[in-house]
Amino acid sequence: MVVLTEISEESSSSSLTYNYDVFLSFRGEDTRNNFTDHLLKALKEATIDTFFDDEEIQIGEFLKPELENAIKASRSSIIVLSKDYASSTWCLDELAFIMEQKRTSKHIVFPIFYHVNPSDVRKQRNSFGDAMADHKQRMERESDEKKRSQLGKKIEKWKKALTEVAHMKGEEAKGRRSLLKKLLKI
Repeated sequence: MVVLTEISEESSSSSLTYNYDVFLSFRGEDTRNNFTDHLLKALKEATIDTFFDDEEIQIGEFLKPELENAIKASRSSIIVLSKDYASSTWCLDELAFIMEQKRTSKHIVFPIFYHVNPSDVRKQRNSFGDAMADHKQRMERESDEKKRSQLGKKIEKWKKALTEVAHMKGEEAKGRRSLLKKLLKI
């Protein structure tokens, strides 16, 4: 298992230039004021440069270019998959882009399953299945054929990214301290 403190050390000696050691992807409503805040604090204390979007992103169709640039400028990503993560099109767009970077740019990905079962993410069941069904219903209600087609392609990309990240070795967040110690090896 790659440990985050090793990422920070490798970044400083690597010939590739990264602005951040870690990009933090999370659903604000689920984890911003609890787990993610504690994780961010621990990363900062371990001197791991972390991109953390602390503003709520408004619902929209496209991932902000600044977020794509921040992902590209990060050596790795921590994805905090929580109950309502898949209900956010922003989170799903982020996830799909992160997984694309993993495939094309050796981007390192650390999934954390925050009070969700990895198999529910992989098979899109329970809250993940409900969210994907809602996205599909929105697509079916779309009267513009071009927009419906674009949304259909996005949904397929999101499903693939969810399945892919859930197949990775991740951590289940049961005890915050033990997880942070394991990630940071402190």
